[in-house]
Amino acid sequence: MVISHPTEYDAYLFHLGQLFQSYKTFGAHIGKEKGVLGVRFTVWAPHAEKISVIGDFNNWIGDHYHLEKLNEEGIWTNFFPKVSEGALYKYEITTADGRILRKSDPFAFYSEKRPHTASIIYNLSNYEWNDNTWFHHKKQHLSYNEPMFIYEVHLGTWKTKENGEFLSYRELADELIPYVVEVGYTHIELLPLVEHPFDRSWGYQGTGYYSVTSRYGSPHEFMEFVDKCHQHGIGVILDWVPGHFCKDAHGLYLFDGEPTFEYANPFVMQNDVWGTANFDLGKTEVQSFLISNAIFWMDVYHIDGLRVDAVANMLYWDMNGDGTIQENQYAVQFLRALNEQVFKYNPTALMIAEDSTEWPLVTAPTTTGGLGFNYKWNMGWMNDVLEYMELNPVYRKYHHNLLTFSLLYAYTENFVLPFSHDEVVHGKKSLLNKMPGDYWQKFAQLRLLYGYLMAHPGKKLVFMGGELGQFEEWKDLEQIDWFLLNYDMHNKIHAYTKKLLKFYKEERSLWELDLSWDGFQWIDPDNKEQSILSFMRKSKNKNDFLIIVCNFTPVVYQDFKVGVPLHASYVEVFSSDETEFGGTGQVNTGELISKKRNWHGQPYYISMKIPPFGISILRPTKKIRRIYQLGKSKFQNKFTSLTKGRRVNASKKMYCNASGWRARKPLKFTN
Repeated sequence: MVISHPTEYDAYLFHLGQLFQSYKTFGAHIGKEKGVLGVRFTVWAPHAEKISVIGDFNNWIGDHYHLEKLNEEGIWTNFFPKVSEGALYKYEITTADGRILRKSDPFAFYSEKRPHTASIIYNLSNYEWNDNTWFHHKKQHLSYNEPMFIYEVHLGTWKTKENGEFLSYRELADELIPYVVEVGYTHIELLPLVEHPFDRSWGYQGTGYYSVTSRYGSPHEFMEFVDKCHQHGIGVILDWVPGHFCKDAHGLYLFDGEPTFEYANPFVMQNDVWGTANFDLGKTEVQSFLISNAIFWMDVYHIDGLRVDAVANMLYWDMNGDGTIQENQYAVQFLRALNEQVFKYNPTALMIAEDSTEWPLVTAPTTTGGLGFNYKWNMGWMNDVLEYMELNPVYRKYHHNLLTFSLLYAYTENFVLPFSHDEVVHGKKSLLNKMPGDYWQKFAQLRLLYGYLMAHPGKKLVFMGGELGQFEEWKDLEQIDWFLLNYDMHNKIHAYTKKLLKFYKEERSLWELDLSWDGFQWIDPDNKEQSILSFMRKSKNKNDFLIIVCNFTPVVYQDFKVGVPLHASYVEVFSSDETEFGGTGQVNTGELISKKRNWHGQPYYISMKIPPFGISILRPTKKIRRIYQLGKSKFQNKFTSLTKGRRVNASKKMYCNASGWRARKPLKFTN
């Protein structure tokens, strides 16, 4: 990274809210000044009376390590020789009322392992990346028309050592990445990795926004992890929390004795829901700090995107403390500026909003009044579908709208469909255990749920452990239940997940038009009495489509009619009821020939077998055409392929003239 003494122009942009790579100016930077090697420290503390740097290099006594105040707006800086990489340090801040605070550096690049809290001087600039092929691929294949099935991971509890200790970034690279490749996920989404003091906050209550947590290793080891993900074709998304921060004494809270990073208004300073403090998104220096941080993860660590946490908490506030919820225009302006600058820096970035509100145009460009994200979690779909799946199948017909309502708004935003950690923790039960019924029915419905997730328009996300069919919810102190793979049905749901993801990535109709109505068409959304849904997913090739039928009851149907658009033969290409997955084997073998009759608004129909609690997916294999003019050998080949295994009624003889063989009337095919 380029480092320099903070210039007047740097300071001007920082205070304007437009120093978007402020990590190159602020923090502790190793370098030479006037030929002398040392470290320059720069920090923003507008209310401080005095600031010194204390560390293990001066016995934590800052008498001769005072920072100089660069301007009245509160930028402090100084260069100290003989301070080297790896040194521990903090800022000793004298407040306006004479108190002494010892704070970690807001721009620290590395931190002591908890419970210790000092910052560590670290040079981020000397890692050699090997992921150029990945970045070239991203530019050629934008995410909107590509498959995206995200594996959400908490690094501390995905897998641990036998003694319960965390795996390091390097160990995770050796174990997690091959696993993700084997199962077939396209991206990893990591719960926040900013430095945080409390393990069970999962990183959502941070203190060091520029410091990748030391729990799992060093910054360079994390770079290596991301690099190897990219080399294996796996994108990396990081959960990121620009709304609120941890109130531990060494962190950002009341940094110089007065509200600095947080709102001064006492009604909105505190975030009582999480016991944190809310960032003052209207303060220009905070905007520089946060927007720079988003770019920092992409610039320094090559992160592919950010899932922005708790957007709803930013968009709305009770600024008067009287219970009146209003729109926070500071947050709106901040989010628009954030997305504009991120996409200016990295046009292929993934900026994903975790937003549970009905705020319009979250994924629309800022130039048209949108917030500027390119994806949004579809929390409504997730809540509706899980509520539906938890119902006794007998009562599902009374709540059929929970399945179909999402298609009224599925294309109003660019959606990600999330089954995240929030849905399988704190007494909510695992996905498997949400399913009603006996042991077999639970697994069948979980397979159906995952199949419906795959087939529904939108990108996909599942939390770790779901692919094993965990009975217990996420325990957040232990690794996921890998021992379950020793049991038959759990091993089969794992195999099912791999087969499902392989099928998903191979079928363009499941993702090529994911964000367009052209990629979806209902066949029958209204069959609430039987709790059966049928629809089509389509690709850009109009003849490339899939017929998808989902049965949300345990009833089996042998000759169920489904409308289809083409007179063709159809084959089942995927079924969740295959015996290899633990199903009953109620699958459709051979070709299903369409018959002429209007059904479900389609000109033809097929009769098929519908499995219990199952999803069946079919595709046309060849369109049956009327044949008038064919050369002799060509006609015979066509005749053979179309009539194999069926009776032929050719009431008129063929005849031959100078033009070749002809049929007087079209051939008629019957079963």
